[in-house]
Amino acid sequence: MDAHLSDPEMLVQVDQPVVKPRRFVFVLLDQFTMLCFACAVEALRIANRMAGQTLYDWRIAGEGGDPVTCSNGVSFPVGMDLQEVGRDDTVLICGGVDIQAATTRRLLNWTRREARRGVTMGGLCTASFTLAKAGLLDGKRATIHWENHDSFAEAFEDVELTKSVFVIDGNRMSTAGGTASIDLMLTLIADDHGETLANAVADQLIYSTIRTDQDTQRLSVPTRIGVRHPKLSAVIQMMEQNLEEPISPSILAKEVGLSTRQLERLFRRYLNRSPKRYYMELRLQKARNLLMQTDMSVINVALACGFASPSHFSKCYRAHYDTTPYRERGAKTTRLPLS
Repeated sequence: MDAHLSDPEMLVQVDQPVVKPRRFVFVLLDQFTMLCFACAVEALRIANRMAGQTLYDWRIAGEGGDPVTCSNGVSFPVGMDLQEVGRDDTVLICGGVDIQAATTRRLLNWTRREARRGVTMGGLCTASFTLAKAGLLDGKRATIHWENHDSFAEAFEDVELTKSVFVIDGNRMSTAGGTASIDLMLTLIADDHGETLANAVADQLIYSTIRTDQDTQRLSVPTRIGVRHPKLSAVIQMMEQNLEEPISPSILAKEVGLSTRQLERLFRRYLNRSPKRYYMELRLQKARNLLMQTDMSVINVALACGFASPSHFSKCYRAHYDTTPYRERGAKTTRLPLS
């Protein structure tokens, strides 16, 4: 125990005496995000420290039991292969970049097998994809990092995808990545041992605002674009929600009580582009995400982003990204290892 917590008055009394620590098994996937993993583990470590007893323990697993390299290049040793875990264990799969490549057939089979045994499972960052691919999120609420939202929604129609920071639905959990792991773990700590301990852990982490599953992962439109004009923000929000079937600028203007010319002036003044151009950039960004993160055909990507023809889509894509959708897809394929 740390020296400055040796005074019993500094410790937090938990609601119930602990007979057996709750164990977490962190499964690290190739190119996982260090931040989401570290945030989760540190919350558990500090909970033990603040309580003055072992409330939680954890093991680190990886396919083959070999060291796993995270997305920043650091290699982590693991203590176990993908093997049977205790029914009372909580498995948290840690994802990151190239989640499709990291989700191997062996991993999926293991995940399904452990789920059938009743093990509680969660996906941190992009690992919601792994759980969904295994069929473990069908009919359930879930979340994933906002950058993967479009591709996930296209691939898994039976999952109720949200934009929440984290989601707990029965014995399935998911987070949006980054510091969202802290929010999830603080919620679990509070459920297990009370709000007082969870708040003490947050204080140790200098985490002044604990988010709930009702909080969304992205900044509000005004904060994100650096503009606080309410009508402009409302139009951008409508654009973001209607990428597959774009709304004309005249209708967007009418919805917020402006003329088309007034809307044009607003966009030029604050964003230095026309509404049409801004809308096009949003659609092309979604298209790029789908090309990089899914196996959808270029034609289907075009349709999903509001383009009536592949030729028009290709022309717009090349003008913006200086490459064609087909070459973008080809570049992605060469980066993904065969599994």
